[in-house]
Amino acid sequence: MSSVASGAPLSPAPLAPPAPPPDKGVGPLLRLWRERRRVSQLELALRADSSARHVSFIETGRSRPSEEMVLRLAERLDVPVRERNALLVAAGYAPHYPETPLDDPALDALRDGMERLIQGYEPYPALVVDACYTVLAANRGIAMLLDGVPEALMAPAPNAMRLTLHPRGLAPRILNLPEWRGHLLAQMEREIALHRSDRLRDLYEEVSAYPIPEHASGAEPAEPVPYFALPMRIEHEGRVLSFVSSISTFNTPMDVTVAEIAIETFLPADQATVKFLRTRLG
Repeated sequence: MSSVASGAPLSPAPLAPPAPPPDKGVGPLLRLWRERRRVSQLELALRADSSARHVSFIETGRSRPSEEMVLRLAERLDVPVRERNALLVAAGYAPHYPETPLDDPALDALRDGMERLIQGYEPYPALVVDACYTVLAANRGIAMLLDGVPEALMAPAPNAMRLTLHPRGLAPRILNLPEWRGHLLAQMEREIALHRSDRLRDLYEEVSAYPIPEHASGAEPAEPVPYFALPMRIEHEGRVLSFVSSISTFNTPMDVTVAEIAIETFLPADQATVKFLRTRLG
């Protein structure tokens, strides 16, 4: 899609490239995930109803795991679906989880459901993003906040992190930018640790290098406010709107595309924001 518009339909984003197959087989890749999860061989073996000896033999290449064992170990380590396929390929098996294009008729019900969800959330902002924060759909609340953002940031596929942190995007209008920027970058760091994604790492390096607008770089810390979560405080049409965000994903996805979709909703953090949105978009 070329812009974030009111009622923008879901459209397919460029698919992330498959993870490169490891050079040394499934063993080192499995050990990498186990160490990332800070799980011992014994603990993993107990979780997977196996033995520490067998896990050790798999990691050192002395034993080739069955397809079922690869999937079981990956599940116990909470490996992302895309990376489970990479483990299977590294072990010599075919990928288990399909990667269905978002515009495939098989996902019609999913697309329709997500569109209804974010439209039903109005007048509050909501959007759908993929694993690299490409905006797949957005409602009128998001379109309102993005009013005035240059078209260059909106096309051909707008990215939520760029739109938020770019000095020509929302960044100059976010009154607590240092705190909100730190929250977003920390979120991306967690995702990079979870997913072996070069695209996500490149995006992180790009947005973290953006210059911080002058108003934010020298801003004094705001007075303590009894918010229940860190808000994004943004100036809009001479008013200060406050939102806290929530991110939802699908439980037990069986498709790579579905596994990497997230729905982010913005809940008003004060009554003034509620009143403005209901008056403006209600």
